[in-house]
Amino acid sequence: MNAGFDRIGLGRFAGIGERLARGATIVSVSFGRILLWLLATLIVISSCVWMLMPLSKGNTAQGELAVPGSASAEPAPSTNPAAAAASSEARAPVAAELDRLRISSQTWRRGGLGSKALVTFTLRNDNDYAIRDVEIVCAFTRRDGSHLTDRSRVLSDTVGLKSRKTFARVPVGFVNVNADQAKCSLVTARRA
Repeated sequence: MNAGFDRIGLGRFAGIGERLARGATIVSVSFGRILLWLLATLIVISSCVWMLMPLSKGNTAQGELAVPGSASAEPAPSTNPAAAAASSEARAPVAAELDRLRISSQTWRRGGLGSKALVTFTLRNDNDYAIRDVEIVCAFTRRDGSHLTDRSRVLSDTVGLKSRKTFARVPVGFVNVNADQAKCSLVTARRA
């Protein structure tokens, strides 16, 4: 586009202005792309750090399971004998119900872009009554067998008497990216 500046000798200055405008546009687009990449990198790094952090629910200070009836889950001793008897009676049915309730098969896989554990397992109830509010704890380990994390989940479904029920792809929580194996076990259950 020639505006007639060449007659007075300003033609080359007009070309420089056009080149400067193009350069400024290229710089602003490049700067925007750089900011976008920095933001994406920051999001990826923060999500990786967040996935590697253990959740406090279901974990104890040493990384051991807190199972009802064990020393770590015991409440402080009470001086009232009636209260001690009531607490032992409250725990007794749980142990009796778990005697004839077991996980007959289990598998796990990753879901949610590889950050969540989805567990599929079959509960077998050999009791003469239905069971509900089953709590499971899944322990995740590395390939070499070292412990990573524990996740727990309460299932509100009912398992009928003398029957079995398969729970497919139950999300138990976020797991470490290094988790290779999972072993789930029963913690508590209630009579339906």
